[in-house]
Amino acid sequence: MAKKVFVSGCYDMLHSGHVAFFEEAAQMGDLYVGIGSSKTVYELKARKTVNTDEERLYMVSSLKMVKQAWISSGSGLLDFEKELRALRPDIFFVNEDGNSPEKERIARELGIEYVISKRVPHGNLPRRSTTSLRRECLVPYRIDLCGGWLDQPFVSKFSAGPVITIAVEPDYDFNDRSGMATSSRKKAIELWQTDIPDGDKEKLAKTLFCFENPPGTKTVSGSQDALGIVLPGLNKMWYDKGNYWPTTIESLLDPKLLTWIESYLYLIPLYPRSSDFDVLAETRIDEAGASRLSRAAVACWEAAKARDLKAFGESVTLGFEAQIAMFPRMMSEGIQEQIALYRDQALGWKLSGAGGGGYLILIADKPVPTAIQIRIRRGSNA
Repeated sequence: MAKKVFVSGCYDMLHSGHVAFFEEAAQMGDLYVGIGSSKTVYELKARKTVNTDEERLYMVSSLKMVKQAWISSGSGLLDFEKELRALRPDIFFVNEDGNSPEKERIARELGIEYVISKRVPHGNLPRRSTTSLRRECLVPYRIDLCGGWLDQPFVSKFSAGPVITIAVEPDYDFNDRSGMATSSRKKAIELWQTDIPDGDKEKLAKTLFCFENPPGTKTVSGSQDALGIVLPGLNKMWYDKGNYWPTTIESLLDPKLLTWIESYLYLIPLYPRSSDFDVLAETRIDEAGASRLSRAAVACWEAAKARDLKAFGESVTLGFEAQIAMFPRMMSEGIQEQIALYRDQALGWKLSGAGGGGYLILIADKPVPTAIQIRIRRGSNA
């Protein structure tokens, strides 16, 4: 009797990457597909699907390797849980960017084998993702490698220092509320629709920052979000005490350096921050903490320039530890468990953005099989 293999996803704008994924899964047994509803996709990705629930179900069900498909009845990352418990498959098959602790946990709870696959295109076909096919999603995301929070005056008033960022090409549908500057990115899409336009990048970033923070804004987004999205390459923004905008910006676009960073940087998907997450509760912001964060960010920049991987990883971790000392709600028991799982494989680690979920970022000298690797934007319309 054939094993039952379960996969879940949105499968909007069905493309060759989806088909290759289904083909790989179907090699292990009869394939069952749980499709996320348009409502769930909007909750997780903050965007509407191109195709309706009925269209996506029809297209997926029509594929010869699919035994059965349905629209999942739940919501959130585990929208398929009711159907999964009823089906009790032998294998739960996920892509590296679809992997999450919650999925692994429920598979373990139900005694289901959990298999993570790399996204490999079929034959000579190009690598595809729904994100890459959506014109508005050419706007990059942002990762802050070290120093995040120093762009906020309520932190930098205790110590000047830099924030180190990279602009990330949208090869994946990074979750909303995940510390990848998704809110600023949505504002960039409102402004420019398809991509960052040509022109003076700092002026463009300032335009985006002002657009996102109009007069009267109570909680001002840090400017490193706008700068990190707009500026290609590796960037260091230096913030003097109490300033919203950096006094100096240094950008490195050396392709060999950027490839070096890409080769050792891995992302482990966690889960989106909950809508009621408040990272500013219980803060302990002081001169010692801000100075510690500043020193770590300076060390991170110098280590990257020198391509000193050990020092690079250590500085990322030191910066993260300085952050959670001042913002303890960034960390949770679940995140601590995830860090413990990868600690022995990594030279450094941190959470994306303000924590509380998002992505665990690892610096590692050996491949991390279940992780995502990113591409750094090298220039305009890269």
